[in-house]
Amino acid sequence: MKKRIAQVLTVVILLSAVIIAGSSIYVVRENEYVSVVRFSKIIDTKDSPGLYFKTPFIDSIRVFPKAIIFYDIPPSEVLTADKQNMTVDSYVLWRIADPLKFFRTLGSIGVAEERLDNLTYNTLKNIMGTLAQSDIINEDDASERNDIYDGIATSVDAAAANYGIDIVDVKIKRFDLPAANEQAVYARMISERNQIAEKYAADGEYEASIIRNNVDKQVNIIVSNAQATSAKIEAEGEQEYMRMLADAYNTDDKRDFYEYMLALDALEASLDGQNKTVILGRDSLLAKLLIGPEQ
Repeated sequence: MKKRIAQVLTVVILLSAVIIAGSSIYVVRENEYVSVVRFSKIIDTKDSPGLYFKTPFIDSIRVFPKAIIFYDIPPSEVLTADKQNMTVDSYVLWRIADPLKFFRTLGSIGVAEERLDNLTYNTLKNIMGTLAQSDIINEDDASERNDIYDGIATSVDAAAANYGIDIVDVKIKRFDLPAANEQAVYARMISERNQIAEKYAADGEYEASIIRNNVDKQVNIIVSNAQATSAKIEAEGEQEYMRMLADAYNTDDKRDFYEYMLALDALEASLDGQNKTVILGRDSLLAKLLIGPEQ
């Protein structure tokens, strides 16, 4: 009987030792903070991976992630400086920087995300309230809006530091227009593009008219010069032709022969076609050719 009681006591002691040992040992992993809580207060925080000890049955542990956390903020509406409503869809990258302050002020990831939602919305509302809608929605290089994003992230980070949170980045996924404003904005953008197109067309037509005028001027100059050169060449040709004729028919016999050939050519031309009637004067050279010089 005593032996059985001793065995039971041994088992109870061993189980108690296992339970005590299990409740006094905790493990810290590489990507987390582990805080020891005693009577709802954090008495110690470990951020280096390893095996640690705590007071059994009195102390409890709270685990907080050390990695960067992605929080997708629900879309919300903001008012721009020119009193235009816009829907902003954004997200926050954040991490716990001070587990003690985080536990005291927020206590959980869910509460932290609710607080980040409010902080980000208030910052967006304040910054967007200083900008016109055309400063946000335009065709400029997207990198020019990085200053807006940096200002939002800096402002949210300053406010979140009070909760032991470090803001890594705040990014705007998209700016949307409420349905009531879309058509007005589209009409304004179309009107601006049409004005730019008309300006380009007018500038192009002006440049084209200058080019056409210059070309017409050059054409007139070239044609005038060509006509003058042509007239000069023709005059020189006529002069050379007359000189050659004078040289070729430099005697009375040659001149008579030349006039005779001209008369034959004229007669041939006059008898061409259906009309065969020729009226000639008695002294005409053609008449002398046809009826003889004696008659």
